[in-house]
Amino acid sequence: MEIDLFAGVPVREYAAAVAWYERFFGGPPAFLPNEVEAVWEIAEHRYIYIEELPEQAGHARHTIFVGDLDAVVEGIAARGIEPVERETYENGVRKIIYRDPDGNEIGYGGGPVGSEA
Repeated sequence: MEIDLFAGVPVREYAAAVAWYERFFGGPPAFLPNEVEAVWEIAEHRYIYIEELPEQAGHARHTIFVGDLDAVVEGIAARGIEPVERETYENGVRKIIYRDPDGNEIGYGGGPVGSEA
């Protein structure tokens, strides 16, 4: 079964959000369905999109689990964005939390240190 995932992030101001997410994901959107939405493909058939919905902005919470968490965090830092929080669970799984200017949470998770595939 093939599955496509589209995870939405409501934002207050489209242009400002596009600029932030371009820095965060390291490139321009994969496509622009209309004048108030922008879509990034984060893995094959898996997308995060922003949509200008000011009344709903700041309420999204998404976590993306990756094989090499440290490399992802270093890449985002190189583009000028730092995490707001770092968590390590009892089993060693790590989560790095970022917030866009509207307060939406985008987290990256990864296995315990040294477990990268």
